[in-house]
Amino acid sequence: MQHKITKSPKKSPVTKSINFDLFKCGRNVLPDLSDSVDEKQWGHDPLPSEAQLYLLFDKLNNTFFNGSLPWVKIIYSTRMLNAGSFSPGTKGIKIGVKYHKIFPSDLEDTLKHEMIHIIDRSHGKLFKSIAKRIGASLRAKSHPDLIKPAKYIYACPICGIIYNRRKRMRKASCGTCSKGGKYDPDCKLMLLKKRD
Repeated sequence: MQHKITKSPKKSPVTKSINFDLFKCGRNVLPDLSDSVDEKQWGHDPLPSEAQLYLLFDKLNNTFFNGSLPWVKIIYSTRMLNAGSFSPGTKGIKIGVKYHKIFPSDLEDTLKHEMIHIIDRSHGKLFKSIAKRIGASLRAKSHPDLIKPAKYIYACPICGIIYNRRKRMRKASCGTCSKGGKYDPDCKLMLLKKRD
């Protein structure tokens, strides 16, 4: 089964085939899948080792993708607050430790989600159809401990609605007061506070 990798529409709508030669990293032999990791084997505390993540990756690859996905590097990240990420540049999947300490039973779901990103980097139609077929979630769960506090606080000069944002906004107007959903300089948001 030949999968196609699609780039996010923001970058390019071009679809490219996977070149499996690019992903050769010295893993010539798949491990014995009879020793595949399951929840009973590793429990939920502590999280499975990175070696066990590779076994789980191979199990999911064979079960849902007929073994067609290329080898990728899988690591834990103690910095990220989200469940996981796939980076095509480094050909790697990162699994968020903070997220999975709160939701340990979501680890397999996160890995499935990131594996789909090897085929489709967006969350478009192809991604959604594969996610539905293999039972992967489209979004991770939210939790107060996984939300960064707003760095910037803005207010509308007309209605006073407060907007908390993590990134600085240069040209933004109030969604309530702006006409037609477009930028309106009359209700440009004012910066009230910047947190360090």
